[in-house]
Amino acid sequence: MAKQDVIIIGGGHNGLVCACYLAAAGLKVKVLERRPVAGGAAVTEEFHPGFRNSVAAYTVSLLNPNVIHDLNLERHGLRVLLRPYSNFLPLPGNNYLRTGATLEETRQQFARLSARDAERLPAYYTMLDKVADVLKAMILETPPNLGGGLKDLWQGIKVSNRLRHLTMAERRDVMDLFTKSAGDLLDDWFEHDAIKAVFGFDSIVGNFASPYTPGSGYVLLHHVFGEVNGKAGQWGHAIGGMGAITQAMAAEARARGVDIQLDAAVSKVRTRDGRVTGVVLANGDELEADCVAANVNPKLLFLDLMEPEQLDPDFLARMRRFKCGSGTFRMNVALSALPRFTTTPAAEGDQYLQSGIIIGPSLHYMEQAYFDARSSGWARQPIVEMLIPSIMDDSLAPPGMHVASLFCQHFNPELPDGRSWDAVREQVADLVIDTVDAHAPGFKQCVLGRMILSPLDLERKFGLIGGDIFHGALSLDQLYSARPVLGHGSYRGPVRGLYMCGSGTHPGGGVTGAPGHNAAREIISDLRGVRF
Repeated sequence: MAKQDVIIIGGGHNGLVCACYLAAAGLKVKVLERRPVAGGAAVTEEFHPGFRNSVAAYTVSLLNPNVIHDLNLERHGLRVLLRPYSNFLPLPGNNYLRTGATLEETRQQFARLSARDAERLPAYYTMLDKVADVLKAMILETPPNLGGGLKDLWQGIKVSNRLRHLTMAERRDVMDLFTKSAGDLLDDWFEHDAIKAVFGFDSIVGNFASPYTPGSGYVLLHHVFGEVNGKAGQWGHAIGGMGAITQAMAAEARARGVDIQLDAAVSKVRTRDGRVTGVVLANGDELEADCVAANVNPKLLFLDLMEPEQLDPDFLARMRRFKCGSGTFRMNVALSALPRFTTTPAAEGDQYLQSGIIIGPSLHYMEQAYFDARSSGWARQPIVEMLIPSIMDDSLAPPGMHVASLFCQHFNPELPDGRSWDAVREQVADLVIDTVDAHAPGFKQCVLGRMILSPLDLERKFGLIGGDIFHGALSLDQLYSARPVLGHGSYRGPVRGLYMCGSGTHPGGGVTGAPGHNAAREIISDLRGVRF
């Protein structure tokens, strides 16, 4: 088989993005995907006869607009609809909170619960936007390697200059959001439990931690730097599900000459004389390449696919300690009818069902869910975000019926007493359904079928170690130049010709395309001496 310039391990969205940019630079690229479909965790599948849904990743915001443009995704059919409302929280006492389509509408909703919080809201958004702008400016940049050369020094200076242009108060806000807990931040800003909860939810999405864990403020920030159709901080739905994104990427990759090989699991990265030479597939086939770029969790790459003697002992020890596990339990359900939440007045109609419905009325509720999971395996009262994409996208379900995505927390990836998730997944799925049913009576009777993905299922199906949707925790010791480890934050591995292009690198998880974009730039620079 002909030698490739670059082999990419993993056909998830970042691998496809990386492949597209490499091919545009004239490189010969092959993508190897172990599953029978490209897309990684961003795929759409039929999970019950006649019902399709986004299997794991389930909503759009963080996908970088440069990637959308450069890869011609809209030309390949990608269409993203903006949620008319952001979030809806059913609350105790026959109450609710809805964040509106505009700042003024959200302020009116907040004023029902707290006049003070409604007054504080614009200042909070301004603060968040200022800090998010700092992060946005760094998304498509390669972090400097600590102790690197002039290029890394220059990159560090660029970052320092951005902070220099902020006021001292804004610099303090940056420090707060990068280091403090979301709970402490929100307690300082707001007084009502539900208002703190609607913002605090972002701090524990994919983060197996309490909202009062230091560093959770950054996870909150990580979820607000996106946009939909040019509208900052918004979330949307890709028509056809998340698979529409990755299928558009795959179509562009093929149009650029990329060879995408499915059912092609890699068992080993081959090296010789301290340099990568190719890969070995699970079926025994050997493929040669000048470079290998891995779009997999760094732990999988360095602990499973590399020979230990090829790696520095300190590097290897640190990769063994690389933190993974997000406490996520994911479900898709087929519904015979729309759910009806008891806390919503008739005047609201069904519009609130087009938002992210969050069952998690307070930071205390979210913290207790974490404590339960740590001690007994899963939350007695789970945090659930439900989206019903079929309201906006009738391609997902038969007429008059619907599909719902349930993103649930907290669920310990490692159960106490050595139990397996296979033994309890149905029991826990029943608990999730009962949790929704308590707020929307009759929901349980509407469930026609369900797909269950425990943390173990997510690991087996998608290679998400411990169910970690980010390919590694977004903790302070695993961000920017230290992602996945100091000295290798520039997408280059510790062996010549080895690169990383997945979410285990900067800027981390979510369907962004940024790691793939940035890794491609570094590979092209090394091979062609050209940067973009």
